[in-house]
Amino acid sequence: MKVAIIGAGNMGMAFAKSFIQYDLVKKEDLFLIEKNAERAEALRLEKAGVVIDTISSKIGEYDLIILSVKPQDFPSLQEELRAVIQPKQLILSIMAGISIEKIISTLNHPLVVRAMPNTPALLGMGMTAFSAAGDITLSQLKKIENLINSTGRAVFLEDESLLDAVTALSGSGPAYFFYLVKAMIEAGKQMGFEESMSALLVKQTMLGSFHLINNAEKSLDELIKAVASKGGTTEAALKRFEEGLLAQNLQEGIFAAQKRATELSK
Repeated sequence: MKVAIIGAGNMGMAFAKSFIQYDLVKKEDLFLIEKNAERAEALRLEKAGVVIDTISSKIGEYDLIILSVKPQDFPSLQEELRAVIQPKQLILSIMAGISIEKIISTLNHPLVVRAMPNTPALLGMGMTAFSAAGDITLSQLKKIENLINSTGRAVFLEDESLLDAVTALSGSGPAYFFYLVKAMIEAGKQMGFEESMSALLVKQTMLGSFHLINNAEKSLDELIKAVASKGGTTEAALKRFEEGLLAQNLQEGIFAAQKRATELSK
């Protein structure tokens, strides 16, 4: 496919690099629109694809247009984009909170897929959920799914409204994980470790625990119980977490992210 990406930031380029890595798109068929002059020049030096800094009629030559700008930047480009979109082009939006219906009505174009990826896509280990407009055919959906799968794993949702929950759960999820890792490393420092040693202990623990979740034939409760012996150190920590309502606060934070995603879609 020939792909145009509007907004060549971290997520836009995560998609671009995955497409190229898996030979789904050739560099000469990758069109990058980046308004930041410094970043655009860096992309040209990298020879990341065909790079320009403004929307042009050339976009009409591409099979797929990926909208990878911040939601608040979309209104400033929609008029220019509406003028150059061609009837058979597919649009894939990875803008948080902007609904398929809004994109269709704003651009006057029915072929829209909306996706919510996350930053591990930078390593080809992302999690992306996506939904599609009714006019998208199964064949078109499969082509887009194939592209998304190059960035990690993908799941299709018939109910687009669930994408706000995806935004809060997996879209924002890496930040929650980093937040917990940072807190654990800080605790290690306060107990006397150098930061590098504390970071090693925590990161390797997280990595090993992830593989246990994926490979052990046990529930999360069983895995917790296997570590937390009666009257032991882990039980003492878990009791303090419960007293501080850690799980409840975490969940309420995720609900707040979902609420904000819904607000952005209006």
